[in-house]
Amino acid sequence: MEKKRIYVDIHVLQTVPPSCVNRDDTGSPKTAIYGGVTRARVSSQSWKRAIRDMFKDIFPQEDLGLRTRRIVDMLVQEMEKDGSFDDPEKDAKSVLAAAGLSIKSSDKGTGAMFFMSRSQVKALTAFAKANPEVLTEKPSAQIKLEAHNLLKANPSIDVALFGRMVAEDPSLNTDATAQVAHAISTHKVNNEFDYFTAVDDLAPEDSAGAGHLGTVEFNSATLYRYATIAVHALHQYLDEDTAAAVSGFVDAFVCSMPTGKQNTFANRTLPDAVLVTLRTDQPINFVGAFEKPVPAGVEGYVASSAARLKSHAQNVYLDFASEPETSLVVGEMLEDLGERQPFDKLLVSLKNMIDEYWS
Repeated sequence: MEKKRIYVDIHVLQTVPPSCVNRDDTGSPKTAIYGGVTRARVSSQSWKRAIRDMFKDIFPQEDLGLRTRRIVDMLVQEMEKDGSFDDPEKDAKSVLAAAGLSIKSSDKGTGAMFFMSRSQVKALTAFAKANPEVLTEKPSAQIKLEAHNLLKANPSIDVALFGRMVAEDPSLNTDATAQVAHAISTHKVNNEFDYFTAVDDLAPEDSAGAGHLGTVEFNSATLYRYATIAVHALHQYLDEDTAAAVSGFVDAFVCSMPTGKQNTFANRTLPDAVLVTLRTDQPINFVGAFEKPVPAGVEGYVASSAARLKSHAQNVYLDFASEPETSLVVGEMLEDLGERQPFDKLLVSLKNMIDEYWS
C-alpha cells in the first residue's frame, strides 16, 4: 500500500539571555525586520551547524558525513586502511575524477566544499578495489557511470536531512528532506553594547590603565524557532533508519545552541516550550503568531508568546488546515495543543510512531 506524505513539524519557544549567538559581517548580532519592527535573528545556517555538531553525540560516526574540500584525504585514509592500493593518493584522485568530480590537487581538493558520507567513501574504495579499470587514465563510460552513481547512493543521515548542492554537476545533488527557519524574536529588540576592559597581569604597580579596551554588541530575546522534516522523502534515502534519524534531528534541533560568543555570555538555555506535530497534508510554520510583536510586560515575553502561539495554531486549524495526526508537547504552556510529555519520552514516542507507520 502506498504511504501518504508525512511531515514532522517542530515549534520551539526559547528565551536567550544577553548573547551574540550569530553575528553579521560587522560583528553585530543578526537582526531582521518583521511586522515592521526589528527582531533578533539566528540564521538557519548557524543553527543547522549546531545541529550537525550535536549529531556527533547522537549517531555513530560512520552514519554521518563531512562537508569539506579535502575529499581526497578522506578517500586516501580509507584506501590506506584497506591496504590494497599501491599509490592511495593517486588512486583516490583517479576514482573521484572518474566519478565526475573536478579535483584541483590533493591539498585543495574540490573547488567548493563537498558533502560526502563515510559510506560513500567506503563504497568508492570497494569499487576501485574490485574494478582496477577505474584507476586508469581512460576508464570506460560504464565504469564512470557506476562510480558516479556511488556518489549519489547511500547518503549519510546528515546529507539526507540537509541535502547537497554540487554546482559543477547538478546530477550529484541530494534534495534536503529537512528545512530549518531563521529563528526570530517574538518581540521588538534593541541591540546593546558592553564596554569592557582587560587588565595586564604583568603591568607595573603604578600603571592605572587597562591593557585592552573594547566593546561587544549583544541582545536578549524570546525566540520562535521552527523546523520541518518530510519523513516520506527521508524514508526513500534511509529506509529502516528513518525513525532514528527523525528522533535524532528533533533532539538536536531542540537542544543545540550555536556557539557564537558563548564563552563571553554562557547563554546555554533550554527551550521554554516545545510542540511537535505529525501532519499528512503540508508543513505549517506558525511564525504568523508574532507578526504583531509581543509587547513587554511585567511577566516577560514567554507566557504571552506561548498564548499567542496557542491561539494562532488553533485558528489555523479552524480556518485553513486540519488538526495534526498527532501533537506532542513539552511544557505546560502549550499543553492545550497536544499530549504533554517529558522531552526524553517525546523522542521515544515519536520514534515508535514513525516506526509503526513504515512497518
